[in-house]
Amino acid sequence: MITDWGFPDFDDHEGVHLFSDRDSGLSAIIAVHSTKLGPAAGGVRFWHYADHRAAITDALRLSRGMSYKNAMASLPLGGGKGVILADKPGATVTTAQLEAFGRAVESLGGRYVTAEDVGMSEERMKTVATQTRHVSGLPVAEGGAGGDPGPVTARGVYLGVKAAARRGLGADDMRGVRVAIQGVGSVGGGVARLLAADGATLTLADVNAGRAKALAAELGADAIDADAILSHDADLFSPNALGAILTEQSIPTLKAKVVAGGANNQLATRADGKRLQDAGILYAPDYVINAGGIINVGLEYLGQGNMAEVQSRVDKIPLRLIEVWDEAERSGDPQSEVADRIAQRLIGR
Repeated sequence: MITDWGFPDFDDHEGVHLFSDRDSGLSAIIAVHSTKLGPAAGGVRFWHYADHRAAITDALRLSRGMSYKNAMASLPLGGGKGVILADKPGATVTTAQLEAFGRAVESLGGRYVTAEDVGMSEERMKTVATQTRHVSGLPVAEGGAGGDPGPVTARGVYLGVKAAARRGLGADDMRGVRVAIQGVGSVGGGVARLLAADGATLTLADVNAGRAKALAAELGADAIDADAILSHDADLFSPNALGAILTEQSIPTLKAKVVAGGANNQLATRADGKRLQDAGILYAPDYVINAGGIINVGLEYLGQGNMAEVQSRVDKIPLRLIEVWDEAERSGDPQSEVADRIAQRLIGR
């Protein structure tokens, strides 16, 4: 029996769909990990990959993470992910490609629900929505659930960072806590502003150095080169860019005693969770701390509640993190593995 199809991150996915559209030039992947709890929900990202294999691997990992994220957020949704492949760095997705991707989503008959992710926007999702109703994260009336997931994700990460600082550093508040933030886009920038208001001492970095410097000037923070932020002397490291940054090579360079941020798939391999544990570093599993966005767009798609309900659910993110940390402490297992185990129990896998 084939167990991984040559992809180690294949995890009994229900389907991995490859799409190409000659007229628009679309190349896309939709990975459906699980629909056991409901339709497979997860954003679509527009990104340039070194090769197709790297793109498929990303879709596999991200879709599995969405299954776990939605389960941990108590949403009646499974996990899926879409990837639209950019043909070169800095490319722009076209209207025709967005429409073709919408038709690809529609062809799955509601098994996958898409939303905004890296390289996408509300306007681009509106174009996708001209071809399918299985899309969320669209503009909504004031007070309604939905819309841009970034600010809601940022608030959940902020609450999780404070919980992690309390657990791992004994910090009753964030005044004077040294936080190194990697990535200051919609999520990382939002987290930085909230932490700055609490009096945290911030060091910022982004692949767009100008963006990091501008936000640092706004907040009275420091900005450093992107390749230096992970090993910067800080109390807490908050990764909010792309994933796979915690590796066998990078973990020994960490000076922070806590890792808590919104990036997906922060661990390059499962073994890296054990490496964090062995280094005495408290870890906030990414799909637990960054669930705010999917709570927002998930409730929008389901037609359940309003922004007040979204905020109420986001407020519970620290409680779920504490559940993970408590079980990890009792069992002696890495926090990343404990989070997976709890999520699997919730899904019934």
